[in-house]
Amino acid sequence: MKVLVINCGSSSLKYQVLDMPSEKLICKGLVEKIGIPGSMLTHTKIGLDEKFVLQSEMPDHTTAIGHVLDALLDPEHGVAKSLDEIGAVGHRILHGGDKFTASCLVDEKCKDAIRACIPLGPLHNPANLMGIEACEKLMPGKPQVAVFDTAFHQTMPPEAYMYALPYEYYKKYAVRKYGFHGTSHRYVSQKAAEMLGKDLKDIKLISCHLGNGASICAIKDGKCYDTSMGLTPLEGLIMGTRCGDIDPAAIPFIAEKEGMNFKDVDTMMNKKSGMLGISGVSSDFRDVETAADEGNERAKLALDMFVHRVKSYIGSYAAEMDGVDAIIFTAGLGENGKTTRAAICKDMDFFGIELDPEKNDVRGKQCFLNTDASRVKILLIPTNEELMIAKDTYEIVTK
Repeated sequence: MKVLVINCGSSSLKYQVLDMPSEKLICKGLVEKIGIPGSMLTHTKIGLDEKFVLQSEMPDHTTAIGHVLDALLDPEHGVAKSLDEIGAVGHRILHGGDKFTASCLVDEKCKDAIRACIPLGPLHNPANLMGIEACEKLMPGKPQVAVFDTAFHQTMPPEAYMYALPYEYYKKYAVRKYGFHGTSHRYVSQKAAEMLGKDLKDIKLISCHLGNGASICAIKDGKCYDTSMGLTPLEGLIMGTRCGDIDPAAIPFIAEKEGMNFKDVDTMMNKKSGMLGISGVSSDFRDVETAADEGNERAKLALDMFVHRVKSYIGSYAAEMDGVDAIIFTAGLGENGKTTRAAICKDMDFFGIELDPEKNDVRGKQCFLNTDASRVKILLIPTNEELMIAKDTYEIVTK
């Protein structure tokens, strides 16, 4: 069965087609600037060197997905002769609140729940819903599956997900920690169990999804026990442009001094902070590392702060779970940033974490990074959220 995986953003759309259950990637693509002048689709058929590029105005997601389907059916660079060959569509959905603990078949009840979570995911959930409705219009009757970023984290105990705010806000507005990157954390935890040759339920893992957006997840008995992101993706680690954990009282203090309203403050914390805000150089870790190597002290400070925050979460989660069997590095920085990985693992001997410098000289390859003497295994596992979505979709549809 060919499964189309779609990840809709507010003005962009990423997609892949995978053959299931062989898990073979057939094609992938990106649509940019939906609803903005200069819309463009870039499509790559696996095995062909040349990419197909289409520049055409795409005012909405329905138009964009229409062009994606045309590309999939094209005689030269397509992967199917008709849409009948596409067995199902899997969608990445940002926020499912506490309503979903697993992926599910899309129906009206599912769509209503996604809609109800828009206040919790105002930038992503509307776009995710547009993708579903566009596919319903263009591929009527085709089964669709919703895979939620938040679902994996719904096994957290109340002491991990509750905030110490007046309880009424939890009851009235569902204000609590939800966590994100769940599909990634779930995928790499399964791969970790395979690498370790153990049942996932018998190991304690700390998954470090490090990139422009970053989160850490404590996984115990095969389930999420705690995670760094919260009600929104703003909580937790320092990220490319997000501030992560701060003293909440700093916000009204800055707002009063600067004459900022709520929208200004939200923009500042989500788009102007993090690595960009501290370094003054870039939100891209590669640019910040280059600046630090050239003697930029603010860039060096930003990197040191990031490493400090990651180490503190690893220590915290090891304490929460009464130990850890393996640390996982994944996502863009986790998979490719050997300098960052080394800095995070430095001086962690107390926990039995010892990184092998030679093994660490690697990018994007599934492997062990620890010394033979290290009590805690250190794993590099490239994440594959699209494959996880395709697997869930195939399993649900075939059942």
